[in-house]
Amino acid sequence: MANTYTEIYIHIVFAVQGGHNLLPKRHLVELYKYITGILHRREQKLLAIGGMPDHIHVFIGLNPKDALSDVVRDVKAGSSNFINEQKWVPGTFRWQEGYGAFSYARSQVDQVCQYILNQEQHHSRRGFKEEYLDMLRKFVVAYDERYLFEWVEEA
Repeated sequence: MANTYTEIYIHIVFAVQGGHNLLPKRHLVELYKYITGILHRREQKLLAIGGMPDHIHVFIGLNPKDALSDVVRDVKAGSSNFINEQKWVPGTFRWQEGYGAFSYARSQVDQVCQYILNQEQHHSRRGFKEEYLDMLRKFVVAYDERYLFEWVEEA
């Protein structure tokens, strides 16, 4: 009997509702650990996780037994519930609807991991909006401006 063998690398990006910097930096490591647990229970291989107070990057080796949309749904729902239980933000925390997902080759894994792990350095030079639009352009993703994330414009 044949088995299934895959190598599917996916970089997922999602943002805080309203584009605000609501994720306290002092809690990001704890949030990453919680998301790691969700992915582990779903039998997904976490390669890197990082972000900023307004968005998160997750890089996984996708287990094809799950649809990507189901994995992202569970990560976003579980992590937003966790943030609310911890009362890290006033009011109710939510992620924005939607996400970006970009596929990479095995030869690019180390480069993508380093990029995600060095988010603070990258964002000292450019904001999340510029970063995300660059990804969409790089991957030649057709998009409608009306259906992108909400952004807080930097002064």
